[in-house]
Order: sequence, then structure tokens, then C-alpha cells
Amino acid sequence: MDSDDPGRFEEQMLPHLGAAYTLARYLLREPADADDAVQEAYLQAVRRFETFRGDNARAWLLTIVRRTCYAWADRERRYDSDESLLDDLAAPGDEPDLALIRDEVRSGVGRAVDRLPLAFREVVVLREIQELSYKEIADVTGVPVGTVMSRLARARRRLLGALTAEGMRGDG
Repeated sequence: MDSDDPGRFEEQMLPHLGAAYTLARYLLREPADADDAVQEAYLQAVRRFETFRGDNARAWLLTIVRRTCYAWADRERRYDSDESLLDDLAAPGDEPDLALIRDEVRSGVGRAVDRLPLAFREVVVLREIQELSYKEIADVTGVPVGTVMSRLARARRRLLGALTAEGMRGDG
């Protein structure tokens, strides 16, 4: 495989641009910062592409995005923000009352995820939004699979508690 082939980079990495942005958005909480961090991460990925062995492009790229976001946040000191993380747009064709309920639920879940500690927030995003396996999350975060499982279980318990406190838990 020719690591200098720009077409190969585009083929392997560009399909994961959305996943990269989603992770950056949840970690940094600011859309402009997420845009900048993803751009920086892609530049790093281009420079390091010869080290990519072709196993799992998404996990490899998300590892770079994660490291870039942590470095960005350390530089900018922007771990804390009140901004909602989820898009509040209604689905086309929704009845107005259903759209309002969906928006309220999204907003509540977004607030609950936003309040999680960073280590919990990132495993929730990687598992529930990016749908990575425990092994892939362990690779991205650099922690053992057992730690991923523990963090995810603890994060889910906190989310359940937060949603229950907001009266958003559906029991039936």
C-alpha cells in the first residue's frame, strides 16, 4: 500500500468526518472549537497516515481527534459550558406537539450528557452515538476494556438518575 497516495487517505478517512465532528463537539462543547479541532486532527492524520496499518480507520482517526480535543481543551480551558449538545430540530413531517416533545427529550438528554464528567461523556458518545465496540473504545481512549465497561456502566447510571430527576424516564 502506498501511504503517499492522497486518494487512499480520502477513501479511508473522509467517511469518518461526521464521527470526528460529533466526538469533538461532545468533548469541546463549542461548535467553532470542534470545527477547528477536527481540522487540526485531520492535518495530524495526513501527516501520520504512513503509520496507519489499515485495521480500523474510524478508531484510528477518533484516537487522533480525542487527543487533539484534550490538547485543545487544555490550551483553551473550555471543559465547562452550558450550551446544549443536541440538535433541537424537528423531523420533517412531525406533528407540532410530537416535535415539541422530541425537542424537550433531546434537550434533557443533552443536558444530562453535558453534565457527565469528561471520561464518562466520551465513552457514552463513542458507544451510543458512534456505536464503537468496547474494544474500539479501549483503543481510542487508551484504557483497558474493563475500564471502558466500568465507565460506561457508571455513566449510564448517572444518566438514568439525571433523567429520572427531570421526570424523563419512561417506564412503560
